[in-house]
Amino acid sequence: MTTQQTAPEARREADSSRPESAPSGRLTGPAGVTGSTTLSGGLSGAGAPADSRGKTSIADVVVVKIAGIAAREIPGVYDMGGGLSRTIGAVRDRVPGGRPNVGRGVKVEVGERQTAIDLDLVVEYGVPITDVARDVRENVVSAVERITGLEVVEVNVTVNDVHLPEEEGEEAYGDSRVE
Repeated sequence: MTTQQTAPEARREADSSRPESAPSGRLTGPAGVTGSTTLSGGLSGAGAPADSRGKTSIADVVVVKIAGIAAREIPGVYDMGGGLSRTIGAVRDRVPGGRPNVGRGVKVEVGERQTAIDLDLVVEYGVPITDVARDVRENVVSAVERITGLEVVEVNVTVNDVHLPEEEGEEAYGDSRVE
């Protein structure tokens, strides 16, 4: 079973059942096909070269995780996701046995040979946002293309919040003024 995480544009494209040649789609490939990507068509038989016997598929969630890890590696990125998803993630992280969600704040649209990625970031106060966004784009494109072999056609970065230094004290000690 494949996990499907797509950008809003992919949902609109699938809902409207546009033909493959529709100019508004970002990616090449069959319209409405999401979930996993076939990187190599499979040939079979003893006469086929060994490296082409069978096919390779990459699930959308793989691209989501790679992009999420690559974005978090950049200095100046404090967290990822919108306010509600960060709140839910903080609760999940405190539950015993809970694992951090590296895909939080990442949406992907995957075609047969290409992918487009949308990222929601929270940056540290004082860092140049345009520099952080550029570094995130470069790292995400490099990691996704190197690991999956897919061509990254775009990485859209949305900065949702700025983490202020005094916010750490509030998180650690709560809002109570009495002991």
